[in-house]
Amino acid sequence: MSKLGNIGARLYRGEVGYDFIGKRKIWYGISILITITAIVGLAVRGLNMGIEFSGGAVFTTPKTSVSATEAEHRAEAAAEGHQATVQKLGNGSLRIQISELDTQQSLPVQEALAKDLNVPVKDINTQLVGPSWGEEIANKAWLGLGVFMVLVVIYLAIAFEWRMALAALIALIHDLTITVGVYALVGFEVTPGTVIGLLTILGYSLYDTVVVFDSLKEMSKDIGKQTRFTFSEMANRSINSTLVRSINTTVVALLPVAGLLFVGGGVLGAGMLNDISLALFVGLAAGAYSSIFIATPLVADFKERDPAMKALAKRVRAKRASAAAKGESQEQGDTAAQDAVEGAGPQDADDATPAGSSAAGRRGRPASRDRGRPSGKRR
Repeated sequence: MSKLGNIGARLYRGEVGYDFIGKRKIWYGISILITITAIVGLAVRGLNMGIEFSGGAVFTTPKTSVSATEAEHRAEAAAEGHQATVQKLGNGSLRIQISELDTQQSLPVQEALAKDLNVPVKDINTQLVGPSWGEEIANKAWLGLGVFMVLVVIYLAIAFEWRMALAALIALIHDLTITVGVYALVGFEVTPGTVIGLLTILGYSLYDTVVVFDSLKEMSKDIGKQTRFTFSEMANRSINSTLVRSINTTVVALLPVAGLLFVGGGVLGAGMLNDISLALFVGLAAGAYSSIFIATPLVADFKERDPAMKALAKRVRAKRASAAAKGESQEQGDTAAQDAVEGAGPQDADDATPAGSSAAGRRGRPASRDRGRPSGKRR
């Protein structure tokens, strides 16, 4: 068995473990700090909405030697201040995207681009997206996200309980906030591919959370009938028992996504891959983190407020205090007996022999002084 597999088996059996629940205030603090950073980035920089949401025009040029940076400056000058995003395609052509550009403005911009790039006007392909269509797409995206959240909460409340459903919902909002904040800080464009990536990471985050919740549900079955563990301790055991599995699935999922993000998006310059892969990469990491450090500790906090769990924790503490007192008393008695034996002289040591033993037996000789003599009268 590999070293990691051996650790996983020991974690599952409860032989080793890390106190995730006991240090939950640290995890809460880290999450609050990350969330505040994401919100500040979102408020200061905002999201770079693609033309699918804000409306605009996309111009595709033939093969040209003009660089993407130079083309971006020329496009913004031709569009009179409108923001432009330029991507160099694999065949040497350029994809120029200018947001918030209407139909009347698109023809002069197309002619100006043809002049600046020294290509025929008819060779520049133009696609227009109206702002009303983009608004409709945005509304549908929000509607889909809301329906997804409601269905998730209902399912988890039925399959587990309302406390777990609430904790999972908070973890999902946590993951969404972090991912959207990273988009704002990095400046990546928000496209329909981004929405697809967000919905995908929500599903993965839920999968990881449900795995831990299922383990917790099994371990905490009839928990009130025992006095060995509190609910928080049982929740901590459930996290440790699934820890290696969560790490393995997260690493295996992140590797191909990292390939999409750093190789496909960075090296090949594939814009749509950037939109999807960044959401997946950040969301998968945040989802794995939240299932261990946020969702399950929140469930433990919610459950420990229940009167039955408070009574259980009180019984567990009382039993442990009683066992500790008995152990201390036994240890003191053993120490006193050992000190008495070690401090006694030879005669005192004989006298310390347990009752019922004969004097002869203590000294190792027969009880009768007339050993070997006849039992009759002496002549």
